[in-house]
Amino acid sequence: MDIIKTLNWRYSTKSFDANKKISSSDFAKIKEILRMSPSSTNLQPWHFVIAETEEGKKRMAKGTQGFFIFNEAKVLNASHVVLFCSRITADEEYMQKLLESEDKDGRYPNDEIKQNVNGGRNVFADIHKYDLKDLQHWMEKQVYLNIGNFLLGVATLGIDACPMEGIDIKVLDEEFGLREKGFTAITAISIGYRTESDFNTTDKTPKSRLPEDEIITVL
Repeated sequence: MDIIKTLNWRYSTKSFDANKKISSSDFAKIKEILRMSPSSTNLQPWHFVIAETEEGKKRMAKGTQGFFIFNEAKVLNASHVVLFCSRITADEEYMQKLLESEDKDGRYPNDEIKQNVNGGRNVFADIHKYDLKDLQHWMEKQVYLNIGNFLLGVATLGIDACPMEGIDIKVLDEEFGLREKGFTAITAISIGYRTESDFNTTDKTPKSRLPEDEIITVL
C-alpha cells in the first residue's frame, strides 16, 4: 500500500452513487477499523451508530433537516453512515469494565501491573475532570482520533467518505436515545463510492495544503 497515493486519492466526497454498496467483507473490516483506533490511556470513550438500511439512513437523515439540509443527500445516497458518539462521562463502573476487558484479553502479566495501569488511567481522567475541568472535551478528542484513523482506514479499502459536522446533534441524540445511554453524537461520516459527476473529485478540485516548510520544523 502506498500511503501517500492513498492520501492523495481520498477527499471529502460530496456525491455518492446510491447504486453502489459496500461489500459484507469490507463492512466487517470497517467495524474493526472503528474498534482498533488508538485512544489516550486506551479509554475508548465511544459508540458508533451505523445506518446501512434505507430505513436506518432515513432515521439518520433526521439530523440533516432545516439548516443542515445540504447534507441530506450525502446521508441518503451513501452505502452506510457512521454516527460517531462520545461518552458523557467515565465513571468508576466504566473504568472497571475497561480494566476487566483488558485483563481478559491478556494485557496484564500480574495484578500489580493491572492496578498500576488502572491507577494511571484514573489519574489522567481526574486531571481532566477536576483540574482542567474538560473531561467530556478530552473524551471527544479521543473520538476525533478515531475519526482520523477511520478516514484513512476506509480509504485504504478504496471506499470514499464524507465527514459531516453539519448535523443536528440534539435531534440525533434523541432519535437514537444516546444521552440515556451515556453518550452524545459528535460527527457523522457517510461512506460509499463517488459518482463521476462529483464536483469535488481531485481531478476537478485539486487538493490544497500549506507548504511543508511552513508547517513542519525539523530540529
